[in-house]
Amino acid sequence: MSVSHTLLAPKVRAPRVEWLLLLVAVIWGGSYSAAKLATAEVPVLQFLLLRFGLTFVLLLPALRHLAGPSWPAALAGAALLGANLLAIFVCETFGVSLTTASNAAFLISLCVAFTPLCEWWLLGDKPSGTTLAAAAVSLLGAGLLAFQHGGALSSLAWGDALMVLAAFLRGVMVCLTRRHGQRHGLPALTMTAVQMGVMTLGCALLMAAFQTPLWVPLPTSTTFWGAMAFLVLLCTVLAFFVQNRAASRTSPSRVALLMGSEPLWGALIAVFWLGEHMALQGWIGGLLIVASAWWVTRPRA
Repeated sequence: MSVSHTLLAPKVRAPRVEWLLLLVAVIWGGSYSAAKLATAEVPVLQFLLLRFGLTFVLLLPALRHLAGPSWPAALAGAALLGANLLAIFVCETFGVSLTTASNAAFLISLCVAFTPLCEWWLLGDKPSGTTLAAAAVSLLGAGLLAFQHGGALSSLAWGDALMVLAAFLRGVMVCLTRRHGQRHGLPALTMTAVQMGVMTLGCALLMAAFQTPLWVPLPTSTTFWGAMAFLVLLCTVLAFFVQNRAASRTSPSRVALLMGSEPLWGALIAVFWLGEHMALQGWIGGLLIVASAWWVTRPRA
């Protein structure tokens, strides 16, 4: 998902850009704790329906760009990407509801290591030996995280497994976007609006098939609606807007460094806001994942 590069004023100084990118990393880091709070009050699929549905309503004006002779192909491509995003968020949200928010924040960053492997599989671009080594170190870190509370197949372990699957699907998403997303000629914000619509429809169908009762009365707590507002307005609309616009104003290495801090912020917010506990083994595993992600995205000479 991305947003249009035409929505922000053209002149943004580099130091301000980097602060904006750091803000996005902090916001996205907090999304795991917010999702955990929200899914404690409503079922996961209903939570996703609300999140994507509200975002879709906000982005409805962007659908006007669908008008044109090539709109069927463009809509089909955006729908494919939306279906993949739905799979990612279903795995992520069920995962974070079953594991700790700190584990979720670290494990999702495995996508940086998985993406080169997905490029090899789907696009035929073989990764370097260094990239493969970084992927192996990331998986070691994931193992340390998953087993910091013991090796039993508890709900915690299932949650970790779903987060790893979500990270893999994020790598697939990068490849699908490269293969299909740039062929449609749609503005990025319109693509995002279509994807939100597909994800809303998908959640409704999944609820009809699997959720009993079909609809749970919505909570009235400020905790739930505060978390929902944070996820819709800040994590989805504002964060993608800022990240894509700011990323065009500074070097890729600085973007990678600042955005790579997201899992650390996620873990710290979970520890200090939700009161979660991470063992030393878990911190070591998380730092191995972050270090591997930095190594893969570091600037080359």
